[in-house]
Amino acid sequence: MSSTPITKETYLEWYRSMLLMRKFEEKTGQLYGQQKIRGFCHLYIGQEAVMAGTMSVIKPEDSVITAYRDHAHALAKGVSANECMAEMFGKITGCSKGKGGSMHFFSKEHKMMGGHGIVGGQIPLGAGIAFAEKYLGNTNVNVCYMGDGAVRQGAFNETLNMAMTWKLPVIFVCENNGYAMGTSVARTTNMMDIYKMGHGFDMPSAPVDGMDVVAVHNAMDEAVQRARAGEGPTFLEIRTYRYKGHSMSDPAKYRTKEELEEFKGRDPLLSTKAAIVENKYADDEWFAEVDAEIKKIVEESVKFAEESPYPDASEIYKDVYVQEDYPYIMD
Repeated sequence: MSSTPITKETYLEWYRSMLLMRKFEEKTGQLYGQQKIRGFCHLYIGQEAVMAGTMSVIKPEDSVITAYRDHAHALAKGVSANECMAEMFGKITGCSKGKGGSMHFFSKEHKMMGGHGIVGGQIPLGAGIAFAEKYLGNTNVNVCYMGDGAVRQGAFNETLNMAMTWKLPVIFVCENNGYAMGTSVARTTNMMDIYKMGHGFDMPSAPVDGMDVVAVHNAMDEAVQRARAGEGPTFLEIRTYRYKGHSMSDPAKYRTKEELEEFKGRDPLLSTKAAIVENKYADDEWFAEVDAEIKKIVEESVKFAEESPYPDASEIYKDVYVQEDYPYIMD
């Protein structure tokens, strides 16, 4: 059970944060269809409980790193919707100055250590961030997210081995939404319980219901406690589901409508709202106010993005190296 209390305020914040993630992603999908957003775009709709349950446990000083389905991670970590939407538009006011786009949200200020396009590429980076935190002697942790396809990368096994050997303060989270792009987990492995891969390194590992924000909160809390106490990493397989395709170009014909509807019946946003109503934490007026607030935030983010300028051509030479006068950058 969690040592971090789950209160009325926790539930209200869960609902608000998940609603922001959901509405931001829905608007992103619309704008992509209008060709205002270009390139790759991977939506998080359906998986919101994973980030909401994480944020009710970790501190602002703790970092997160993830793959390319990263919009919700940035929003949950405190990056403004304005900065996120501007990045989607490729504008200079974006969280990565318009240079990253959908797959590469980053914010040093909010310890959002990036979305990463190379499958599994963020896994050793997450361990490296955790190593730095341990080296500096603080109690900060890193939460390193990956998809179910990334656990097939050799770097995954190498990193888990090193993290466990060095007892690094990192929580490895496999957001198992059932499909690596369009390939079912059942077609890539004989062992459907991905969390058991951690047992090969004697790493505490467990499956988590990713459609239940309370379950995510409790599992993350235990893992974070271990990391802060110097007891090392944890591997969580958080079983979730994405309601949209892998990316905006994916018609998702590899799954049945019945399967999709089954998981929509477990929508974490709706179950959290039901819990709030059942416990009388809020009334219809509160829900209406939150809905209006989130709608306004998202609409303003679109206006901000559309009115922001594109990066100047000179920006191509900036942010490549820490040393601003690095001699090997040529005009």
